[in-house]
Amino acid sequence: MLAYSEYGTNRGSSLIIAHGLYGSQRNWVTIAKHLSDTRHVITVDMRNHGQSFWSKNHEYSHMAQDLANVINHFGAPMDVLGHSMGGKAAMLLALNHPNTLRRLVIGDIAPVSYNHTQLHIIKAMKAVDLSCVVRKSDANTQLEKLGVDANLCSFLTQSLDIKTKKWRLNLDSIEQNMPAIMSFPEIDTVHLGPTLFLTGDLSNYVLTKNRSIIQSLFTKAKFAKIKQAGHWLHAEKPREFADTVRTYLDTAVF
Repeated sequence: MLAYSEYGTNRGSSLIIAHGLYGSQRNWVTIAKHLSDTRHVITVDMRNHGQSFWSKNHEYSHMAQDLANVINHFGAPMDVLGHSMGGKAAMLLALNHPNTLRRLVIGDIAPVSYNHTQLHIIKAMKAVDLSCVVRKSDANTQLEKLGVDANLCSFLTQSLDIKTKKWRLNLDSIEQNMPAIMSFPEIDTVHLGPTLFLTGDLSNYVLTKNRSIIQSLFTKAKFAKIKQAGHWLHAEKPREFADTVRTYLDTAVF
């Protein structure tokens, strides 16, 4: 089963959070703690990330089943929040395992295929000489010289284990599965439960033209934006993001 951490009280409704590509549950500690005053929050490391198991399989059907396994372990149904890759996994969870969840929040991603690739980031991480890395700033410096944006460098090195000098990412599997990660499987089911698509107004991941596709799969889809936020809206505007999620989860009728 996926590695996980728990926050808050078991008396409230439960929420599981699924991070995006190259991320980990550590990226969501601030959001989880903010929401945990009134609910039980579970953050997970997705497969091939963080402390979770490594696998040659990294398709969304497998990731959706991983989430279902964690939810069933604690007791279904629960609310689900997923960002980017984790958002696609959460969408497929809702479409394939509707009985596992109540309300669904998707962070800045649509159920569509994307033309861009993240392979250059894998190439850069593989090129880092970890033998001479003493602190994360050393890795940041190398990544910047390899052409990686400074803000992204700090995000990536959260998944670097300085003690063992290893990435907590199965870079080979992620690389091999990149086409599947960038796509979204064709599916002929729909999700009837309440769903919020929460995007950054500076992001181009969820376009106006995507709304018809979203609404065809998620019949109760609602849309909201975080001002002055890009794709990493939860990191750029954590308070606004958490407050919007809280309001939706507290008011959306299941």
